[in-house]
Amino acid sequence: MNRDPMELISKIVIPAFWDTLYMVAIATIVSAVIGFFIGIILYVTDKDGLRPNVSLYKVLDIVVNTIRSFPFIILVVSIIPITRAIVGTSIGKNAAIVPLVFAGSPFISRLIEGSLKDVDKGLVEAAKSFGLSDTQIIFKVMIKEAVPTIINNITFATVAILGTTAMAGTVGAGGLGATAITYGYQNFNDTIMYGIVVILIILVQLIQLVGRKIYRKKI
Repeated sequence: MNRDPMELISKIVIPAFWDTLYMVAIATIVSAVIGFFIGIILYVTDKDGLRPNVSLYKVLDIVVNTIRSFPFIILVVSIIPITRAIVGTSIGKNAAIVPLVFAGSPFISRLIEGSLKDVDKGLVEAAKSFGLSDTQIIFKVMIKEAVPTIINNITFATVAILGTTAMAGTVGAGGLGATAITYGYQNFNDTIMYGIVVILIILVQLIQLVGRKIYRKKI
């Protein structure tokens, strides 16, 4: 297929770029919100947490580990009924957000749990001695102390979700991944394929740059 390179860029690559940003932004925000609260519950109910609950922790632990063990492509296919129930279709950028959130939420929950566990236990004990409630300890002490680490972890998760959108593109999600495969690899157009690789590299660098600047403001 011979097409003008500028036409490909303006009509295919640029729209795919915005589709990718859309999927990454929405999936990261939703995954962060869900993962944030799951991570808090995991920390609180752990055997060394503020309110140990072995049964609840084990259930959440199994669910998180099970979802994380799924290869993304298999996850996309296995939750097609859920995706259709939520957005009405299993194809397109909106449909892709559902499996992206399914994959991203458990991942972020583990990062949040780890961030909270890294907080100095002495601060927690001091907060308890001052009579702070569990909620106050979590939101006024632990999260405040863990903010820099959480920012680093969310940045890391955003980059991972960006990479996952490229895989989602191979199953009808659109975006840069689908464009690289369809108009680059399958049509032997190295310019498009490697050009998109460069765009993805730049996006990763920009995400890390923004995350680093926010991190430095919080430490």
